[in-house]
Amino acid sequence: MHRTRTVERWPTLTAGIGGPGGGEPGDGAYGDAGPGHGPRVPHAEPGIRVRPTASWFTAGFGVGLGLTLASTALQTVLHISDLLTLLLLALFVAISLEPVVAWLAGRRLGRGRAVAVVVLGMLAAVAGFLALVIPPVSREVAALVDAVPKWLQELHDHHSTLGRLEDRYHLIARAREQIGAGGGAAVLGGLLGAGHVVLSTVTGTVLVVVLTVYFMAGMAQLKRFAYRFVPQTRRAAVVGLTEEILWRVGRYMLGNVVTSAIAGLATFLWCIVLDVPYAAALGVLVALLDMVPVVGSTIGGVVVSLVALSVSFPVALGTAGFYIGFRLAEDYLIMPKAMSYALALPPLVTVVAVVIGGALLGVVGALIALPVAAGIAIVLEEAAFPRIDAL
Repeated sequence: MHRTRTVERWPTLTAGIGGPGGGEPGDGAYGDAGPGHGPRVPHAEPGIRVRPTASWFTAGFGVGLGLTLASTALQTVLHISDLLTLLLLALFVAISLEPVVAWLAGRRLGRGRAVAVVVLGMLAAVAGFLALVIPPVSREVAALVDAVPKWLQELHDHHSTLGRLEDRYHLIARAREQIGAGGGAAVLGGLLGAGHVVLSTVTGTVLVVVLTVYFMAGMAQLKRFAYRFVPQTRRAAVVGLTEEILWRVGRYMLGNVVTSAIAGLATFLWCIVLDVPYAAALGVLVALLDMVPVVGSTIGGVVVSLVALSVSFPVALGTAGFYIGFRLAEDYLIMPKAMSYALALPPLVTVVAVVIGGALLGVVGALIALPVAAGIAIVLEEAAFPRIDAL
């Protein structure tokens, strides 16, 4: 390793070097030593001392400390990755609702009242969804609980279907063996795991709502704070570019809400016409799933087709065909019209962005993939490419 040397100037000049060959500065003691005067020593000015400032120990200590800090930071990020995902989702929702908040604030409501109106609207939408979903789910659970004693009675009836299955496969004996061999602990663990998932979902939803409210209320202060990290000479360009990205993200989400509402309404009308159960709940579910690009509407169509199978196989087949046609219409007619003023991304970029976002952050990543891709495209078009072309 190369050792650097620094010089340190002292306030007083040294008089000379004693011993044989010593003398005043400028004689053999400081440069050209004569015979018998010992080895040749480097020339140095009077009053200047040369000392080493780097060593293998110092360099190794610095590298080790840097690696330790980097490892600690990485472990911290991985440990709170779920919380960071919720934080990112809340920020994305706040940015998506910013055009609505700004529009209401411009109608002499003030930002605080505008945020309150938007929050009340979100809570009303959630309450309406729960009002549509909870009653049918409660009825199905109650019907399942009432059917359990009947199924147990049929298991002991040798003339029933369940009784014949019991005679052939000995279902009750096998269930007891599984419970005695630790299956009961597995069932209990599964129930506890399901309860943990439900609790985590509820807690995460409440946290996202609270953080979204805070982000919406303090969006102006948050942007001003972030802009202060940019040098004054480049701040105007960065502010303009950032505002353009945020505005396009907001318009994209509004367009996405419109297309999702159309998908939910079409599902509701289809289920009403064909007498598919839970039409309202399925309509809301499809509307929510349709907000996830590329894959959301497909998953919604599969769910509705499976529910339609409870009516008849032809109805389920017709429902699947309906969603295939609706998906084509959405991709080539509805989506381009709704997104033409918000995003202008090639189809290949759209698919790749959704796949990468879903692989990194799951549903949240797929939801924010297109706005992030659009933001990167804006930065490239407005900042990177003009600078490269000017070279």
